[in-house]
Amino acid sequence: MSEAVDTLGNGKKKDEKESVGEFIRETRAEFDKTTFPSSDDVRNTTIVVIISVIFFSLYLFVVDQAWVQLLAGLTWMINKVVGI
Repeated sequence: MSEAVDTLGNGKKKDEKESVGEFIRETRAEFDKTTFPSSDDVRNTTIVVIISVIFFSLYLFVVDQAWVQLLAGLTWMINKVVGI
């Protein structure tokens, strides 16, 4: 049977378990590597998202209304041709 390959390079086999303390230490080390956006970045991104949502909702509303009018016109025309 094949063994699990350690892709992270920490030298542990799949069956070995790490202690809770070691897990917490490694988690804190990874957490220290993360970066968080500034409040200006969050504000600017939020504004961009809100503007995008408004734009696309208006665009989809206009396209939907155009399809409604087109289909209503086609239905009216077909009814006139058929004589209903």
